[in-house]
Amino acid sequence: MDSLLLPGCMDISTLQLEESLLDFIRHLSAKGGLLASISSSPYLLAKAGVLQNKKYTVGLPLDGMKQLGCFELHNYSDELVVQDGNIITAKGRGFIPFGICFGHALKLKFDENWY
Repeated sequence: MDSLLLPGCMDISTLQLEESLLDFIRHLSAKGGLLASISSSPYLLAKAGVLQNKKYTVGLPLDGMKQLGCFELHNYSDELVVQDGNIITAKGRGFIPFGICFGHALKLKFDENWY
């Protein structure tokens, strides 16, 4: 299965104009690839348009999400990790359950209690 793991970073906005990255995200999503995004990086999924009609979470404040203007706020969830189809999103502090969810989505065999 094709997959993409997007980590968060301190200033994700530096990537917002990288059309080749946004195109790659759109292409992978259209192919049904698994997109896993944590912390601030779900912003790139929203900017690419792949969060439309999808339940998601993100590690950004609500005011920041509104200001960015690309999030469907009615689909936002305050859960640590959210999976909707081929898209997994998480808040940064949910990195352990996010990793477990990503591993299961990839059908990997692993000990969930290793951490």
